[in-house]
Amino acid sequence: MKNQQTQTLQLVNNSANVEGATMRDIFELMDQFGHEQVIFCRHPQSGLKAIIAIHNTTMGPALGGCRMAPYTTTDEALEDVLRLSRGMTYKCGVVDVDFGGGKAVIIGDPNRDKTPELFRAFGRFVGGLNGRFFTGTDMGTSPEDFVHAARESDSFVGLPKSYGGSGDTSIPTALGVLQGMRATAEHLWGSPGLQGRVVAVQGAGKVGTRLVQLLVEEGARVVVADIDESRVQKLCDQYPDQVERGDIQTIHQTACDIFSPCAKGGVINDRSLAELQCQAIVGSANNQLAEDRHGDMLHQMGILYAPDYLVNAGGLIQVADELKGYNEERVMAKTRSIYQMLLQIYQLSREKDIPTYRAANCLVVKRLEQVADLRRILLGFTR
Repeated sequence: MKNQQTQTLQLVNNSANVEGATMRDIFELMDQFGHEQVIFCRHPQSGLKAIIAIHNTTMGPALGGCRMAPYTTTDEALEDVLRLSRGMTYKCGVVDVDFGGGKAVIIGDPNRDKTPELFRAFGRFVGGLNGRFFTGTDMGTSPEDFVHAARESDSFVGLPKSYGGSGDTSIPTALGVLQGMRATAEHLWGSPGLQGRVVAVQGAGKVGTRLVQLLVEEGARVVVADIDESRVQKLCDQYPDQVERGDIQTIHQTACDIFSPCAKGGVINDRSLAELQCQAIVGSANNQLAEDRHGDMLHQMGILYAPDYLVNAGGLIQVADELKGYNEERVMAKTRSIYQMLLQIYQLSREKDIPTYRAANCLVVKRLEQVADLRRILLGFTR
């Protein structure tokens, strides 16, 4: 238990820059990020190459999505899964679900390399962890992919409703981001209303598209960009009076009230910081800060940053609830509470004059310490 509590206390300070890391540094990287376990999975017949990272199980079994992407190197995939899994620990902690942080990545082109056999092989590796890790959809994967994986293990969540799952996680995720924007508006402008506000959305995938639709319903004006122009065109055609096209290369430079990264992480970096023309950043992308210091810089610049692992937690809330016995009304109520949680973080940030991401981290670490302490009480044994 002492080691568990020590690991908990180190969470905030375990930020690391792993650029240029090599595979022989794996234990050093685990020390830097505070990971418990990293598993490399290989199945030559199906072509599966995957990495599973379990960051912290203080609050319960690790829970986090499985991403599929054509990583150029194994080191690139390793860096991504380490950062993402650590973020899941914070996400589970901040929304108070009884799960820890984990993540998986599959190395491959999601448009070319998917097969039922690949996901079944992945399912057997996940099943071999005996409930230490639960996973489901993320960037590059869909609920239908994991129908195959679920034939080999019960450790998959977010399956289609026809297969006993809770369905599309993009619905609560987009709602959580909207609640984050409403809380941000309340904090900055004294009202949660978004009517007439300009929001620049980077990414029109499942979450980004739903978010645009919600923003239109709120009366906001939206500038949206995506690498797939057809997605943007569809939204512009659907809402010609409120949605306009942006350039995917320069969307972060848009003069707007809120910039909303809803694609890849690392978009707040040394280059983009100087080009921002927004008052706040609220989006669904994971790991939006390339490094923690960029959150410090945003604070100094007076740009309000909504910690991504809170505002994008709607999908996590759904799949965590699924493992307990899914109730849609309960999921949506907890997702709407992101509004109050974010206001609490903003208030702590203001009172202590610290960046919002540090304020959120403080709340997470306190919660993990409390849970670690509670679990010193032995429940006893059952036969």
